Formats: sequence, C-alpha cells, structure tokens
Amino acid sequence: MEKQGKVVFTLTDTNEKVEFYVVEQTRLGNINYILVTKTQEDEAEAYILKEISGDVTEALYDIVVEDVELEAVSKIFSEILEDIDLEL
Repeated sequence: MEKQGKVVFTLTDTNEKVEFYVVEQTRLGNINYILVTKTQEDEAEAYILKEISGDVTEALYDIVVEDVELEAVSKIFSEILEDIDLEL
C-alpha cells in the first residue's frame, strides 16, 4: 500500500499528538476526505477523516462515523485504490 506522507494531528480534547500516514484523499460534496493509517503495513487499520475547518487557516479533521457517509466515501476510496480491501 503506497502512502503519500505522514501528518501529525493534535487531538482537541487532550492536545495529544497523533501521527497518521495519508494513503489517499478525495473530495465529495465540497468536503475534503483523507484515508489514513497509523502504520505503513499492508493490512493496517484505516480511518476516513473529513475536513471540518471551514474558513480557518489550520485544517481541522474529524473521523467519519455516520454510516451513510462512511459507506459513500469508502466506496470512492475503494474505487481509487482498486487493489486494497478497506477495513474501516
């Protein structure tokens, strides 16, 4: 699985720093989504994050948990990355 790069997120509730590898990104309905993993292993657990920044200069992301949205974005990432099976 090819990763684009490593990004560091700061959790808003604890200020804890968490690193993710960005696998892919897409845009759906004027919302940016990124597919991330914590490791570079082929069978790593993946998360879909959506940008919730609005007009602020620093990007803010939240994990997609709503079933319909998660299914729609997962389908797009699966089509982009045909050779991987997403386990979210």
